[in-house]
Order: sequence, then C-alpha cells, then structure tokens
Amino acid sequence: MQELINDILFILQRFNWSSVLDIALVTAFFAVLLYMLRDTGAVTLLRGVLLVVVLITLLTTFIELPAFSWLINVISPALIFTIPVIFAPEIRHALEQVGRISNINLLTRRVSPKEREALEKTLQEITKAAVRLSERRHGALIIIRRNNLLTQYYKTGVILDAEVTAELLLQIFYPNTPLHDGAVIIDGNRVVAAACVMPLSASGVLNSLPERSMGLRHRAGLGISEVSDAIALVVSEETGSISIAYQGRFIRRLDGERLLNTLRALIFSEDQQQTDKKRRPRAEKKAKEKSEGGTQA
Repeated sequence: MQELINDILFILQRFNWSSVLDIALVTAFFAVLLYMLRDTGAVTLLRGVLLVVVLITLLTTFIELPAFSWLINVISPALIFTIPVIFAPEIRHALEQVGRISNINLLTRRVSPKEREALEKTLQEITKAAVRLSERRHGALIIIRRNNLLTQYYKTGVILDAEVTAELLLQIFYPNTPLHDGAVIIDGNRVVAAACVMPLSASGVLNSLPERSMGLRHRAGLGISEVSDAIALVVSEETGSISIAYQGRFIRRLDGERLLNTLRALIFSEDQQQTDKKRRPRAEKKAKEKSEGGTQA
C-alpha cells in the first residue's frame, strides 16, 4: 500500500502540460471507441473485459500473489492477440466509417442542372410511390445509392435496368408478386435491380425503439445504411409508416412532403444546395422582370 502511495506522489511531482495532453489523448481515444461501439453487442463484452482487468489489477496490486501474477504475465500477450478476433466486426465498421469520412470531400456527388432536374424527377417518383404504398399498407424497401458501390448486392437480385417510375415501384412491391420480397436498388435515375438481399443490422437501435412493428425489412434497411452511405427507404407493411435509414440511424414517421425534403437534403451536396440558393434569387428576379415586361406590353 505504501508503495502505491509513493508511486502516486512520484507521478504528481512530475505532472506537467505534456501529462495533461497525454491524458486528454487517452480520454479522446476511449471516447471515440465507446462512440463507435454504441448500440452494439460489443459494449456489454467491452464492459466485462474492463471489469476483469480492473479486478486483476486490484488483486495484483494490493495482495501479494506471486503465482497468480506470473500467470497473468504469461497469458497477457496471448490475450492481446485475441482482441482483434473478438472485436473484428466492430473494428471493420469503425475503419469503414473513418474511410468514409476521409473520402467525403472527394466523392461528394456534384450534379449539373440537367442531372439535378432528372434526379428531382426520380425523387418525386419515389416519394409518390412511397406514399401510395403507405396508404395501401404494402411493405417496401428502396435503396438509393449515393457514393459507395453496391455491386455485390445487385447480384443477389433480379437485374432490371429500368427507368424509375411510381407505377413500376408499385408493381414490384405488390403483395405476392415475384419481386416484392426483397429490396429495390436505385442508382441515379434507374432501377438497377429488385428482390435484392440486404445485410441485416446487428446493432441495438431497433431494440431500443418502442414499436413492435420493426421487422426484417427495417433491420435490412438499417443494415445497408451501416455498411455503406446508401439511403434506405422503408415502408412498414403493418402500420404503413414511412422511414429512412441513413448512416445507422432512423428518420421515422415521414409524410410525403417531409420524405421528399429529406431525400433532397441527403442526395444533393451542401455545395449544390448553396449554389441553388444563390441561383434562386436571380431566377426569381428574371421571372419578375419578365412578368413586369409582359404586363407593360
């Protein structure tokens, strides 16, 4: 015990600004780690590991246990190698998030006015279909690709390569039709494939929601949003509610107007939106001048 007190006093005597930086970096590391592991089963596992480490440290510090201390020193290197195996899915997910953040400025979609007009039409067709599916209580899962490629998921379904229309989406998700069970993937202005199999979410986000109507369709939508930057639009078969899954989170209880505005915000880049805001006053000014000229004539 006296040795521990002497060690603490020794550390306090050498405490300086670099020690503060050192502690801040360690704190930031654990904060980011816990943030990455939120809503996953790994949180419980990590809590158990930390508890075991604390108990072992206390035992070996306050009680003289030579044999036990020798055993811990021998097996510690082996335990370090098991950590990447135990937390492999979480580590992969964290690295994917880091890679997505680093490429965000390079891969953000910039669209020309003509492309924007076509995308706007596509979003309106998707919204129209989602509202009608909601009214009829027909379940649907529509995946909208952004930057990450979804080639591996195209192959699990039926390739269509058709223009996006509300009628086509309604026909695909009509109950008991051959393509209704699965996801539709939309890339740009085309329906690339239907009846696609999506990865199921392993997070605890759905378990924390009070509704019991969140089934496999919602879990699949959340799953694809966790492994890519795609937007997953989910229509509940039980309640008819419309939700969007994006980056591992749900935006729920959307009506037609909110759905369209949310899709616009997620599809178009911030730079494009700022450009549109600058162009809008000019367009309105020109329209006003044209209207005044026609009135004077």
